[in-house]
Amino acid sequence: MKPYFIRDIKIDPPITLAPMEGVTNIIFRRLIRQIGGTGLTCTEFIPSSALSNRGKKVLRLAEFDPEERPISIQIYGKDPMEMAESARVLQDLGASIVDINMGCPSKQVCANSGGSALMREPELAIEIVRAVRKAISIPMTVKMRSGFDHTNKNAPDLAYACQEEGAEAIAVHWRTRDDKYGGTQEWDTIAEVKRRLAVPVIGNGDVVDVASAIAMFERTGCDGVMIGRGSMKNPWCMLEIAQHLRGQTYSKPTAIEKRDLMLLFLNTYYERIQREKSALGKFKQIAKYFVDALPDAKTFRSDLLRSQSIETASDVIHGYFSMKSTKDTLRIEEAQS
Repeated sequence: MKPYFIRDIKIDPPITLAPMEGVTNIIFRRLIRQIGGTGLTCTEFIPSSALSNRGKKVLRLAEFDPEERPISIQIYGKDPMEMAESARVLQDLGASIVDINMGCPSKQVCANSGGSALMREPELAIEIVRAVRKAISIPMTVKMRSGFDHTNKNAPDLAYACQEEGAEAIAVHWRTRDDKYGGTQEWDTIAEVKRRLAVPVIGNGDVVDVASAIAMFERTGCDGVMIGRGSMKNPWCMLEIAQHLRGQTYSKPTAIEKRDLMLLFLNTYYERIQREKSALGKFKQIAKYFVDALPDAKTFRSDLLRSQSIETASDVIHGYFSMKSTKDTLRIEEAQS
């Protein structure tokens, strides 16, 4: 699949790291970029109500490395003027793209008419897009679900309206808000969005490997794919997909490389946060997904989640990957393939 452009920003490879609350912070994005395979990375979503006031804590969520480009920073909220002001803040910070969240299924976010709740209020959603577009000169995109529920999968209509108000790419998750993280996979809504729009359409939802990425491209005609939870289970999946798209040979990560990634992730969190309990908690939040994809990981996962110190967690990681059996080592290296 060919690269695509969001205005003049080339997305190559056509693979985006999805915005995920509590996950796609600067540390996680650094590790993913270090592995390779992404054409665009996104921050976790940021509440416009806090961002417009430029508080230090919320500005930290928008932090990115100078070389991390292109970088999309996602905002959510229900007030058009507040959303517009937060977009101005992000433009001032140097964001490549501002993305509007209309896809988060969180009960807390939806209760305040943000995230996917906006799909129940298309007029408000369009007003927000219009206000943000007027406020900034950099590219603006929108991420949404196929609909709020199965009685009204209005993504094609809403996506078209967003395009007409200046959105320069639309990402669509095949799930509705009611599906949360379940549901039965369907491609037709994304395909219909692609047929109706002139701007790039990015397919999202259960893209975790080469097979699922190719299926998304072929069944929807989308311009790019967006990968969320799959990146936590297998941080190398985007590199494998990218190399497949380019006709390149992919080399699976070894057990040692997987061990070293976990240790780097653990230690980087501690170096940045400087509070052991907080750093360990953030590490566990993501590491549990990675561990679940490894063979015979039940005890490993349990021991890791019970760890009360960075040192203990490090010992647990070393212990798991120090299996003496060649057979077990080979099985680890075959995992996540």
